[in-house]
Amino acid sequence: MLKYLVVYFSFLIPLLIIDLVWLLGIAKNLYRSEMGSLMADEPKLLAGLGFYLLYALGVTIFVTLPALSKQSWMYALQFGALFGFFCYMTYDLTNLAVIRDFPTRLAFIDIVWGSAVTAVSATIAYWVGNRMAY
Repeated sequence: MLKYLVVYFSFLIPLLIIDLVWLLGIAKNLYRSEMGSLMADEPKLLAGLGFYLLYALGVTIFVTLPALSKQSWMYALQFGALFGFFCYMTYDLTNLAVIRDFPTRLAFIDIVWGSAVTAVSATIAYWVGNRMAY
């Protein structure tokens, strides 16, 4: 059980750090300028926390543990990118479908970002899990 928790947190922590640097630093103005009045004044922290906790569980189950079983960091990288792509694509296409004036450009940037951050974080989790003689 401890190994699973270590793998889980070794994905969650890099994801949080990298994503917060992106959201609060690099892309903060991008999201504000693209979304305008669609963006909340204050984020709903509980909903955000729920996303990160469940997303990390999904990547652990469907990407990192299979990569460890296969002993393949490339599996973690590739399937991390695919998992991120499908999850972020689902979110952004839904936004484009139901939210008036949701910015298409932002949707594409978000999908690329989600794919990249998931691939990198899953590979880090694989590396940590592999070092535990999983």
